[in-house]
Amino acid sequence: MMRMGVDLGGTKIELVALGEDGSELFRKRIATPREYQGTLNAVVTLVNEAEATLGTQGSLGIGIPGVISPYTGLVKNANSTWINGHPLDRDLGALLNREVRVANDANCFAVSEAVDGAAAGKRVVFGAILGTGCGAGLAFDGRVHEGGNGIGGEWGHNPLPWMRPDEFNTTECFCGNKDCIETFVSGTGFVRDFRNSGGTAQNGAEIMSLVDAGDELANLVFDRYLDRLARSLAHVINMLDPDAIVLGGGMSNVQAIYARLPAILPKYVVGRECRTPVVQNLYGCSSGVRGAAWLWEKR
Repeated sequence: MMRMGVDLGGTKIELVALGEDGSELFRKRIATPREYQGTLNAVVTLVNEAEATLGTQGSLGIGIPGVISPYTGLVKNANSTWINGHPLDRDLGALLNREVRVANDANCFAVSEAVDGAAAGKRVVFGAILGTGCGAGLAFDGRVHEGGNGIGGEWGHNPLPWMRPDEFNTTECFCGNKDCIETFVSGTGFVRDFRNSGGTAQNGAEIMSLVDAGDELANLVFDRYLDRLARSLAHVINMLDPDAIVLGGGMSNVQAIYARLPAILPKYVVGRECRTPVVQNLYGCSSGVRGAAWLWEKR
């Protein structure tokens, strides 16, 4: 069975076709038309091209930066705002004459890494994307867990756990709340903390270069980041106790996280014991589009 996945982003639409064994058969990326009908047409064109090239029809899954409301059947919370308020799965299904499955892109990331990625074979996988923002997704037995409200895995929009006095009411999140996990452990949050502490680096890579060079301020801020990340992930472990945690996004490339985080996690996990694997993703920026294809699970 051929499976096609589409990553529907704000600037690009990418399609990948996978064979039964997960091998890549076709890949193409195009710019995203920033209006709804144009987006539908672009996806249909990509699907038709892939199927014509490969000479076979496949299933289709779509990863989006939002969710389909289980109550209205309409897309909500997407930063690609022109798809909000539309029944994306039904409209694409009608155009392509087949069922189309749609899931949040962070959930697609978790599925990808659970099926044949860094957490392959693990039953319960938590995928956290630490980039500009802080998305997360859940995969149970290689399948998306969306939840009754369609927001399973929205870890980044809970308050930072076990906040210190100097952390209360210090950040504002786009979701409308203060002190969300996202504002502390995203790459953006890491840079914000460094600059608020008097540093001048412009991005996480520059800060980590300073860490490696022994810069005192950079090391202080990175220590604080690791502690906040440990608190945030310990919250997940205490509630869900996943078999593996897979990190994505820009901060997932910081190798010091994997070396140092395991020693900090037990401080916050109930019972003070924790050997939950925290690993870097296998597929990088391709993980989301592969996960969209795997929304049609293996038989």
